[in-house]
Amino acid sequence: MGTLVKIALVIIISFLPLKNNAQKTFNLTVNVEDVDNNNGQILIALYDKESDFLENTYKGIVSKIKNNACQVTFENIPKGIYAVSLFHDENSNNKLDSNFIGIPKEDYACSNNAKGFMGPPKWEDAKFKLESDTLITITF
Repeated sequence: MGTLVKIALVIIISFLPLKNNAQKTFNLTVNVEDVDNNNGQILIALYDKESDFLENTYKGIVSKIKNNACQVTFENIPKGIYAVSLFHDENSNNKLDSNFIGIPKEDYACSNNAKGFMGPPKWEDAKFKLESDTLITITF
């Protein structure tokens, strides 16, 4: 009799809805404004760690430019601290072109419209908290 009860309990429990332990995710929409022209493309990178900022992308999207702007959405992003960087790849070679001393020839920008002084923008200036579906605007 004890075995029959255990089997019945296992069957009943297997039909109960399981608690979803999956982490809730959100969408991050990035509006890019005031692009100089519609040539080339915009490469947009999302970073999830300070140690990876401007080096190792967490997620990336390439977008066409229309009317000197674009909009992209990163989907299913877990709650956390992030930063975005992007650049206008005018010649569509998938890299940020720079001059002989390393100064970028193509426009670039970061979340919070963070600017670098004598170098690239800092994580501290570009980071933001993602805890719901979010829209950010980055202006060149």
